[in-house]
Order: sequence, then C-alpha cells, then structure tokens
Amino acid sequence: MTDNADPENTLVLETTQGQVTIALRPDLAPNHVARIKELAREGFYDGVVFHRVIEGFMAQTGDPTGTGTGGSGHKLKAEFNSASHQRGTASMARAQDPNSADSQFFICFGDASFLDGQYTVWGEVTDGMDNVDKIKRGEPVIDPDKIVSMKVAADIG
Repeated sequence: MTDNADPENTLVLETTQGQVTIALRPDLAPNHVARIKELAREGFYDGVVFHRVIEGFMAQTGDPTGTGTGGSGHKLKAEFNSASHQRGTASMARAQDPNSADSQFFICFGDASFLDGQYTVWGEVTDGMDNVDKIKRGEPVIDPDKIVSMKVAADIG
C-alpha cells in the first residue's frame, strides 16, 4: 500500500493466492464504492470464490452462490465513467441491463478497453497484482480460489 493511500478508500483482500490491495475511486463511482465498502464491512465477500476467470481477460468474483447468477439482492444504477479497463482495473459485473450491477466484480488481467463506458470502474489494484495473476482459470473454475476476507483498510487494526 502506498504511503498516501486513504485507508477509508482502500480495500485489502486476503485471497487463497495472497494479499491484494485495491484503491477505491469514489470520484468515479461514489455509489458503487459506498456499496462495496458496506458489503465488505458486513463480511459479504469473505469466503466467496472467483467463479469465472478467463486467461488474458479477467477474474470475476462477488457471487455468494459461486454460479455467476447470485448477488446481494441490491441492484445499483450504472455509474459509467471515463476510466479505462486496463491491467489491475476493478469494475462491476452486470447482466444485460446497464443498471443490474449488484455485488459481482472483476479485476482485469490486461487491456480490456473494449469494455470502457459499458461497465462501472470503481477501483484499481495498487499492490498484489502478481497474486491476482495466480488465480486459477476456468468457466466455471474447478476448485476455485477465493477471497478469504475483504476489509476496508481503515477497519484493520
């Protein structure tokens, strides 16, 4: 984590592959950031698997059922923004409806700029991208890696 990181807007994920730090971007997607922090503080993401992981594209998580169809039951209005989907970008997964994002999100392995303006970017990996790279691939993933815990850095002490 960088020295100037805001602990209230930093997520720390302990995954089965190691720690991943994500800088939240409330300037881009204030409602998505608020909801993700709320879910993290409830322990919603703890134990949730990376259910869809595509080589060279992204690792998706945030579905408590592990099937790709589940969520928290609270849909979010899209906050599409100018941020580009690049290596380390954290963005919301959604169904066809632009306002269907819930709790599922993905982290890009590389350039996925073809998604720009169609998915809500809400954060960026600042440390531990090497651990994201180690996440087991698959659609669905057999014996998937998971988020052991996901916390707001301000709450770790």
